Amino acid sequence: MTGPRRPDTVLVAGVGARRGVATAEVVALIGAALAAAGRRPAALAGLATVAGKAAEPGLLGAARHFGVPLWSFPAATLAAVRVPAPSAAVRAAVGTPSVAEAAALLAAGPDARLVAGKRVSAPEGRPGAATCALAAPGGAGGAAVTSGKADAAAAPAAGVAIVVPSSAPSGPPRTDARRSAAADAPTRAHPGTKETL
Repeated sequence: MTGPRRPDTVLVAGVGARRGVATAEVVALIGAALAAAGRRPAALAGLATVAGKAAEPGLLGAARHFGVPLWSFPAATLAAVRVPAPSAAVRAAVGTPSVAEAAALLAAGPDARLVAGKRVSAPEGRPGAATCALAAPGGAGGAAVTSGKADAAAAPAAGVAIVVPSSAPSGPPRTDARRSAAADAPTRAHPGTKETL
C-alpha cells in the first residue's frame, strides 16, 4: 500500500471468526465480498474486528495478505453500533450482537455506511468459520446497504487496539478524534506476538 487513497476507493472489511479459522478462508471471504461489491483488493484500507479476536492467526494472516492493518474494538463499543443483522447468538458468544458489520462501520468513521452486508464464508464440506462486511466512510461513492450507525460517533476511543502487519501503514483511514486518540496511545500487537485481551 503506497500513498494516500482517494476517499471513494477506501473500504474497511469488518471480520468475525471462530477460533482457529484459516487465513485462506478469511482471505477468500474478503475477496468474494470485494468482488460482489465491484471493488478490487486495492480498495481495502484495513480489517476490523472485536478485541477478543485481534490475536487470531487467521485474521492476522489475512491482514498480512492484503497488506493492511487489523483494528480491534471492545465488544461493548461494537454493541453500541446499530446494524441491519444483529445476532443473539453472537451477543451470547462475544458480548456484541454484531462483529463484522459493527467493526466495519466503526472503523470506517463517522457517517460510515455498509457497502456489503454480513456474509459468511462457505468452505466446502463444513460450516463457515468467518464473517465479513464492507463499509465505506461517509461521503464515499457507491450504494449503501444501510445508512450508518447510532451512537457510534460518540463511542469512546479508549481500548481500541491496532494490530499492524509489518508491511502496513499504522493509522485508520480517517482523520477524526478516534484516529488522533488511537495514534497518541495505541495498543499495538505485531504478528508473531501475543496480545493481552
